[in-house]
Amino acid sequence: MSLAAQIDADLKKAMIAREADKLSVLRMLKSAVKYAAIEKGGADSVPTDLDVLAVVRKEVKKREDSISSYTQANRHDLADKEKQELEFLRTFLPEPLSPEKIEALVKEAIVETGATSKAQMGAVMKAAQAKAAGRADGKTLSQVVQRLLG
Repeated sequence: MSLAAQIDADLKKAMIAREADKLSVLRMLKSAVKYAAIEKGGADSVPTDLDVLAVVRKEVKKREDSISSYTQANRHDLADKEKQELEFLRTFLPEPLSPEKIEALVKEAIVETGATSKAQMGAVMKAAQAKAAGRADGKTLSQVVQRLLG
């Protein structure tokens, strides 16, 4: 089952079970996925799993940023709501890579690109992100690439 189909199925389950919190997150996610698909390929395009993962990651990042903002502003009620949404959104993400696997992946990317300095970091990042296939965030990959090229 594709991720888009899974989101639709979960949306129907949430409607039947009258789970308002999940329902609002799933509606937002479905809308964001559809908007990204339209932006990429027009009104009739069907999003791939990679497209859906990119949208989910973007929404997870939004929640993480909101949580830190709300916590700094002492709005713990809003931060708690965002945390619940964040946990639910993470169920759509694949299992993250361990730090050891990330480092091995980055080393492979460095060998493939022939990079020797931080000047070639962009090429290494592109190769590493392709290898990670959404199982590691860009910030973590960037830190490992900088450490290994530095």
